[in-house]
Amino acid sequence: MPAGPRFYCPVPLAPGITLDLPDGAARHVQVLRLQPGGAITLFGSTSPQFNGGEFAATVTAMGRQSVQVLVAGHDPVEREAARVLHLAIGIPANERMDWLVEKATELGVATIQPLMTERTVVRLDAQRAARKLAHWQSIAVAACEQCGRNRVPVIHPVLPLARWYQLRTSVPPAQESVALVLSLQPQSHDLREWTGTIQGQNAQSVTFLCGPEGGLGRAEETLAIAGGHLPVSLGARVLRSETAALAALTLLA
Repeated sequence: MPAGPRFYCPVPLAPGITLDLPDGAARHVQVLRLQPGGAITLFGSTSPQFNGGEFAATVTAMGRQSVQVLVAGHDPVEREAARVLHLAIGIPANERMDWLVEKATELGVATIQPLMTERTVVRLDAQRAARKLAHWQSIAVAACEQCGRNRVPVIHPVLPLARWYQLRTSVPPAQESVALVLSLQPQSHDLREWTGTIQGQNAQSVTFLCGPEGGLGRAEETLAIAGGHLPVSLGARVLRSETAALAALTLLA
């Protein structure tokens, strides 16, 4: 069974091979001051034969900037959510998006779509958005290393909400796919009750749309509902955007 610290290693892996770890994993091994003979676990293989699961490995050599390992057995174990979960969210202010990415990864989200909405406080130009995207993706990797997931969620590039709607409507949804939008409107369905319905139980893929601080604008919410998003609520209390997103993922996982 794989043991030791876990490292993301997005290269072709197979039992019996020796390889130099990618830079990120190598730096992590060095920070932990692991020595030759130390046991580690690798995941993220890009090999078609061993796509998924995790590998036991042993450190065989340490250089100043490189770490060599011997890959041993493959364990096909997966720790994914029961259904495919997609989160689309208006970017919350300050460092809350970092926290959200970490916790959503732990809860099993498959993809995260950061959105610029009417009430989004954070405004990102192309260069800053690219840096944020790389930062959020690294947070997702670290969260997978910690929580035991072997599949790193995809953080999509930041999009304006209207552009995201446009892209979604250009692709017909799968029958088992459901789209939900968080809403405070009286006609909203209680998400806890919806998950117990036939539709909720049969949905193999769920996209959950949530606004930033203050929620979506009325026109944005109306557009989402017109586009097939079912309005849902999380009860009588008004939660922060990042809290609401995580509460929804917990109910849907």
